[in-house]
Amino acid sequence: MSSANTRVSRALVAFALAIALCSCSASSSTNAASKSVRERKPAPEFSLRDANGAFVKLSDYRGKVVLLNFWATWCGPCALEIPWFIEFEQQYKSRAFEVVGISMDDDGWEAVKPYVSEHKMNYRVLLGDDSVSQLYGGVEALPTTFIIDRDGKIAFVHVGLAGKDEYLGEIQTLLDEKQTGLSRRGVHSLPATLLVGPAK
Repeated sequence: MSSANTRVSRALVAFALAIALCSCSASSSTNAASKSVRERKPAPEFSLRDANGAFVKLSDYRGKVVLLNFWATWCGPCALEIPWFIEFEQQYKSRAFEVVGISMDDDGWEAVKPYVSEHKMNYRVLLGDDSVSQLYGGVEALPTTFIIDRDGKIAFVHVGLAGKDEYLGEIQTLLDEKQTGLSRRGVHSLPATLLVGPAK
């Protein structure tokens, strides 16, 4: 293959990768974790308001496995995942599992509340912004999902649409893990706390 053809091929691969990682991508799934428990990084702390105006902190969920999903009402792949998350919440809540959705809608609760009601979302939804996105490395594609272990550490990351069975396997793996003594003693030290203004 000539050097010109090689350059064209590389450019096409780079372009395809950029398309796959674009906002609201249905085709990209990146699993950036499943490291050993000791190698996992703490999930950044935040404090965001829910639909009732109450502040919710990630550390409120310490001791539980959390599926933290960045999404938006206009995102097609996000809509595909929501019924799975509803099912996971029903199936595993009794085993100390929670789904938490962070909406990245620019229109705020005006867009989000009707959507949550229409789709009968049974898990807590919070309103996010660029600040919380940056805490999580700059969320550039929706959906982006972090699965957090009982100690508040990121175990799995998916950018784009992941498979339902993949999620199930990861959730079950974390539910079967034992919580470390540090977390059981109630130590909640995590990085930078973000306080977000009043609900819109």
